[in-house]
Amino acid sequence: MISKDLEDEPINVKLKLASLWASFMFLYIYVDYFHLYMPGSLNAILAGKMFIFDITPLALLLGLVSVSIPALMIFLSVALPAKVNRWTNIIIAVVYVPYTLVNLAGEAWVHMLFGAMVEVAVLLFVIRYAWKWSRTEVKG
Repeated sequence: MISKDLEDEPINVKLKLASLWASFMFLYIYVDYFHLYMPGSLNAILAGKMFIFDITPLALLLGLVSVSIPALMIFLSVALPAKVNRWTNIIIAVVYVPYTLVNLAGEAWVHMLFGAMVEVAVLLFVIRYAWKWSRTEVKG
């Protein structure tokens, strides 16, 4: 019987980053989705409130912007040139770490705490992979 080891192909850093952003988006959306099941959430929405804020066109726009940025990072992580890509990933991830933690203000249930922990871990991986992006020697 011949045994063969599975081949472990190296994965391009751009694909790793895009995958991390996709994971972040799933977590980001599902934490918000599960929030709808918390007692009083739907009543607050029907009353025009998000946490302590009024639901306004501007509030909804800001919410969509906050989701659009990491959603676009899935594509941008693959499409941007390496130098711009590296810094874009680092900067956006660094900004989203505190933003993720601030979203825990108010009544934070265990699913929200767990989601934030995993989201921050994913963002730290984004920062790590982007920071350690390998460089090639340019001969001139």
